[in-house]
Amino acid sequence: ALKREPPQRVLDLGCGTGRASIAMQKRWPKAQVVSLDLALPMLQQARAASRRWNPFVRVPQTVCADARALPLAESSVDVLFSNLCLQWVEDLDALFAGFRRVLKPHGLLLVSTFGPETLWELRDAFAHADDAPHVSPFADIAGFGDALVRAGFHQPVLDREEETTHYPDLASLMRELRAIGATNALASRRHTLTGRARFAAAADAYGAHREARGLPATWETITAMAW
Repeated sequence: ALKREPPQRVLDLGCGTGRASIAMQKRWPKAQVVSLDLALPMLQQARAASRRWNPFVRVPQTVCADARALPLAESSVDVLFSNLCLQWVEDLDALFAGFRRVLKPHGLLLVSTFGPETLWELRDAFAHADDAPHVSPFADIAGFGDALVRAGFHQPVLDREEETTHYPDLASLMRELRAIGATNALASRRHTLTGRARFAAAADAYGAHREARGLPATWETITAMAW
C-alpha cells in the first residue's frame, strides 16, 4: 500500500465559521490550512474562532474568494475539503476542473452537497403558490459522480442519506435558511420566493405536509471522496 505523508496544504472550501478548519488544523498541526469562503462575515467569525482556539500555534489562513475561481496555484493543495457549499454552483464540470487544477497529483477530494430531495416540501409549496413548474435545483448522486469522473478524478466513492427536521411554521424554516445563507441562492434559482401574498400562499400549501411534530423539511446529503 502507498504510504502517504501528512498533507502540507489543506483547503476548507466554503468554510463558514471555520469549525472544520480548526478540526483539520488539530489533525495536521504542521499543515497550512486555508479557510476559503465568499462571505466575508463568515470569514471574520472563522478568524475569531481560530484565535480563541489557540493563538500561540499555527491557525488557518482565511481567504475571501469564489469557489468557481480559486486564487491558488496549480498543484498546490493536498486535501480539498468542502462541506455543504457546492450545491449552489450550477456548472459542476467547471467547478471540478478548478478543483483538479489546484490539487496535487494523488491529492484527495472530500466533499458533501445537498441532493435533489432537499427541501422538496418547500419547493412544492412555492410551486403551488405561483404555478411555476417544479424544477429540482441540485444534482443527484449519479450526476455528481459522473461530473467527478469527467473532471479526471479517480476511484470516486459516493454515498447519500436523508434526514428530516421539523418546524412549527414556514417562517421558522426560512429563518434557519437565512442563517445558513441559503435563501439568496434559492431565490436566485426561483424568482418567486418573495412577496407577502406569495409567502402566505406557500405557507398554506406547506400546511398539507404538516405532521404531528410540525412542518417537515427533508435534507438529502451526498458525500463523495475521490483522488
